[in-house]
Amino acid sequence: MVGFTGEFHNNIDAKGRASIPARFREVLARDFGDESLELTKNMDGGLSAYPPSRWEEIRKNILSLPAGPQRTSLNRLILNPAESCTFDKQGRIQLSNALRNFAGLDREIVVVGGYDKIDIFSRSKYDEVNRESQELLRSDPQFVADLGL
Repeated sequence: MVGFTGEFHNNIDAKGRASIPARFREVLARDFGDESLELTKNMDGGLSAYPPSRWEEIRKNILSLPAGPQRTSLNRLILNPAESCTFDKQGRIQLSNALRNFAGLDREIVVVGGYDKIDIFSRSKYDEVNRESQELLRSDPQFVADLGL
C-alpha cells in the first residue's frame, strides 16, 4: 500500500467546501475500501482526514489510554471535534465553521498526503510547518545523511 502522497493547492469555496484530489479519493477506495473520511484537528494547527477504518484504530488507541490529563486532552483536541465527511459529486467535502476557524482556513489551502491520512492546512500554516521541519532536520545533518538523503 502506497497510501496518500502528494501536495495539492486548492481553494475553499464560498460554502466552505474543499476539493479532495481525485488521486486521494482513488487511494481511499482502493487501499482502504472507504468512500468517506473522518475529519478532525491535528497537532500542527491544521486538519487531518482519516479513512474510517484507520480512524477507528486511532479512536480505540486513545480510549484505551488510562484516564488522565493526556487522554482528556486527546479527547478534546482529536476525538470530540471529529466529523464524518462524504464527497459530493465534484469530490468536495464540507468543512465545518469550527474546524475551518481552528485551522485558519479562509480561502487558499494545501491538501497533503500523509500515507494513512490527508492533511489540510492554510497556505501560511503549511509554509510555517515546512520551515519548522526544515530547521529541525538541518539541526541534525547526520540523521539526514544516514537516511541517504
